[in-house]
Amino acid sequence: MQMRPFSRSIAHSLVAAAMCSTSAAPALAQSHDHPGIVAAQPHKPTPQENELVQAVRDATEKFKNVTNVAGPGEGYQLNFGCVSGGDYGAMGLHYINMQLVGDGEIKADQPEIILFEPTRDGGIRITGADYIVDAAAWDSNPDHTGPPELKGQLFHFFDKPNRFGLDPFYTLHVWAWKDNPNGTFTNWNPNVSCDAFNPPTQPQR
Repeated sequence: MQMRPFSRSIAHSLVAAAMCSTSAAPALAQSHDHPGIVAAQPHKPTPQENELVQAVRDATEKFKNVTNVAGPGEGYQLNFGCVSGGDYGAMGLHYINMQLVGDGEIKADQPEIILFEPTRDGGIRITGADYIVDAAAWDSNPDHTGPPELKGQLFHFFDKPNRFGLDPFYTLHVWAWKDNPNGTFTNWNPNVSCDAFNPPTQPQR
């Protein structure tokens, strides 16, 4: 299968040893490379927000019992190690499905990334999902009149250059299985930590 340019840029960026990013509140565009965190104001979740969280839970329920760092399978593979933002908390472990990344589509029941956090016993625990799409591909589609959204929740925009080494992209975190006091759709989660992460052993050649 031929990789699309954005899929290739993600594949190339997997050699990066570390990643650092900042958070943006829902519906705001902000670069990973600029410090600061914008927390969502406390509010009662709207019906659309609850619907999106439930959609993510429905799509990832089958991964709730995954505890091995090898991950959930089904095309999802761990990349970037454990993403930590220091005082901002962490994003945790990103298990990426490159086939879904490359299809240029956004579907609530097919997240491109499943998010996990490391546990003290050396395992992992699911925290949510992350959706991602190439900005150029999305914007060039005449059917798209604005940034992508899921059930009314606008994606964050990340420009180039960024620490991922990716072309500009849109992304949306949904903390469906882990409470985030800064907001369900905020990138960083202060309740997630990478302290317990033990990278999987690489086979010797």
